Amino acid sequence: MAIARTPVGIVGGGPAGLILCHLLRLRGIESVVLEARSRQYIEQRVRAGVLEQGTVGLLSDAGLGARMQREGLQHRGIHLRFGGVSHPIDFAALTGKSVTVYGQQEVVRDLVAAALSAGTRIEFEVTAVVLDQLSSTQPLIRYRDQRGEPQQLQCDFIAGCDGFHGICRAAIPAAALRYYEREYPFGWLGILAHAPPLADELIYTHHERGFALFSMRSPQIARHYLQCPPDENLAEWPDERIWQELERRLEGADSLVLPRGDIFQKGVTPMRSFVTEPMQYGRLFLAGDAAHIVPPTGAKGMNLAASDVRSLALALAEFYDSGSMRRLERYSESCLRRIWQAQRFSWWMTSMLHRFEHHGEFDRRVQLAELDYVTGSRVASAALAENYVGLPYQD
Repeated sequence: MAIARTPVGIVGGGPAGLILCHLLRLRGIESVVLEARSRQYIEQRVRAGVLEQGTVGLLSDAGLGARMQREGLQHRGIHLRFGGVSHPIDFAALTGKSVTVYGQQEVVRDLVAAALSAGTRIEFEVTAVVLDQLSSTQPLIRYRDQRGEPQQLQCDFIAGCDGFHGICRAAIPAAALRYYEREYPFGWLGILAHAPPLADELIYTHHERGFALFSMRSPQIARHYLQCPPDENLAEWPDERIWQELERRLEGADSLVLPRGDIFQKGVTPMRSFVTEPMQYGRLFLAGDAAHIVPPTGAKGMNLAASDVRSLALALAEFYDSGSMRRLERYSESCLRRIWQAQRFSWWMTSMLHRFEHHGEFDRRVQLAELDYVTGSRVASAALAENYVGLPYQD
């Protein structure tokens, strides 16, 4: 069997892998992307939707922002709602920045189209992926292609962008890694509905029955979430029950009216925090969900993936320009500082807004005091806004 050759083998065709291959192509570095799912699946998979200003800038500067600029929804802030009252956090006034709501599946569609148009090799529906010789200067990826035929791909470097349940992190000897993890005792029941948004901005709601988030994907598609047990049975949540519970958690003196519509997708997302250290082993570099998971409360998942591969692309460009491994050797160090800052922010937002069964009345009063302080202090509001719109990249 002949062995194919590429400078960079990318395992995983989600946002991390696809952004990386595009950034490398702009630097004249070839890559091959291997994806376990079909093109149709990854282009329809609904995930994150809030893009930091830095992520928007990264995609736009790379020539990938045209449709995002046309169809994405720019948001100048959010509302924190507690005690039945909504309190605005004005990002633009506090930081001069904003965020953009543009679904992950839309980002992926743009990335796949750009990659295929430029002639980048993306192999969909690959199976039996195995990484070998990671400590050598020529690591190897073995896999079966869409037809089931065995293939081998020799690389200078491998980027593991295959998500939390992928094979890349598992290919690293267990003794070489350390994991930091927290499981939260709840999940999010999320829906997509053919309905207009409740408001112009996202509403994060603290309620005695549990957290709720009122969001959107477009002017015609609403995206809402309810705190629920992590093992919640969706069969017990018919549409009418979901709408009623959303309305209960929205109740307040302002009598907001939640627009209803046909629910066409629902699911339960467990909540966890997870970090792998280091994010590299030999010539294998982990990025995105393969290396870390954050609770969605802070809207950081896809943004961290973009930040990771931006750092990796710069490091690989330095290597191919000068032969220097300096940036590559510091890849984990440079990424992990931002990752832990995002973990802190996501943990803080999650802890402040959710109902914890083990909390007594004292703890709940402290949550309300925290919300009161954040919404009443310009300094505290600015700290939330600064983290939400995205901290500056650190090269």
